[in-house]
Amino acid sequence: CPCPLPRGDCSLSRLLRRLLSARRSLEICLFAFSSPQLGRAVQLLHRRGVRVRVVTDAQYMGLQGSQIGLLRHAGIQVRHDQENGYMHHKFAIVDRRMLITGSLNWTTQAIQTNRENVLVVEDAEYVKPFLDEFERIWEEYNPIHYRFF
Repeated sequence: CPCPLPRGDCSLSRLLRRLLSARRSLEICLFAFSSPQLGRAVQLLHRRGVRVRVVTDAQYMGLQGSQIGLLRHAGIQVRHDQENGYMHHKFAIVDRRMLITGSLNWTTQAIQTNRENVLVVEDAEYVKPFLDEFERIWEEYNPIHYRFF
C-alpha cells in the first residue's frame, strides 16, 4: 500500500509498531536509511533509554537525506564499513528476540514505491545467527580498526 504517512494500518505503521515495541535494545544493520519516520522512531527509542546500535554502509550514510548524521547527533552509536564492497545487510533485531529482515532499505522510496519484502520472526533459531552476524561486524567496524588514507 502507498504509505506517505503512517496513518491507519499500512506496511509502514506495522513496521513502526514492531520497532517501537523495543524496551531494552535495537540493533540495526542497513545499507540505506533515509526514512524520516523511521529515523524519528529510532531517536525516540534512544531517548526512552533503549540501547540502539546502527551498522551502515560508508558510501550511503553521507548522501543527502540520510538519517545517519541525525542519529549520530542524537548520541546513537553508529559504525560503518571500511571495505570496497557494500555493507548490504537489511535487518533489525528488537530486544534480542525479534528479527526484522528482507529486501527493504529504510528509505521513503522503498516504503512508498518499490516492491519490497519484510519478514518478522520471533524464533531464537533464526534470530541468533543474525545477532551473531551483527556482533561480528560491530566489532569488525570498531573505529579502532578504521584505516585513513
